[in-house]
Amino acid sequence: MKLLFFILTFILVVAAITSAKGADTNTTVSSTVVTDKAPPTASSPSVVVNNSDVCKTAAAGAVQTQILGISSGITITDENCERIKLSRSLYSMGMKVAAVSTLCADPRVWDAMYMAGTVCPYMGDIGDSARAKWEENPDMIPEGSEVYKKVEMVKKEENKTTGLTDGQKFLKFILAGMVMHSGIVAFVP
Repeated sequence: MKLLFFILTFILVVAAITSAKGADTNTTVSSTVVTDKAPPTASSPSVVVNNSDVCKTAAAGAVQTQILGISSGITITDENCERIKLSRSLYSMGMKVAAVSTLCADPRVWDAMYMAGTVCPYMGDIGDSARAKWEENPDMIPEGSEVYKKVEMVKKEENKTTGLTDGQKFLKFILAGMVMHSGIVAFVP
């Protein structure tokens, strides 16, 4: 039994040496060099926004070259989501006009309210008085309002069809007054 064990052990050792020796002596000629290293990788951080009550989304990205890798992550605020949440909070506290005013900061909402005939509140005024104040202060209308652009174009077209603007009419009045004061009688169109 011991003899059989020694013979098997001897055969295994010889086989191991022979196969290792065969691998060492086996040579191949190749023009390419193979390395067993993985290329460097830029890993982006994971930006997690778990709470659904937060009006933010996450974005992350990475770029890797042979020499340099850059990675970054940011959060992006959704202003429309914030506006809606603020409006809901104001409405739940009984401040309905303030809630509507908050939504009216969005030009799309302002346009929709104007087109529906229920103009957004203006400094506490609602209804027709708010409409008059919006028309007096067009610079307060949210930037990007399509309705306001259209209203302004219509007003400019009306001024072109009526002829003279208010400034031109005033200038004509002043010139006529100067002519009458100097005593020159002439026809001023």
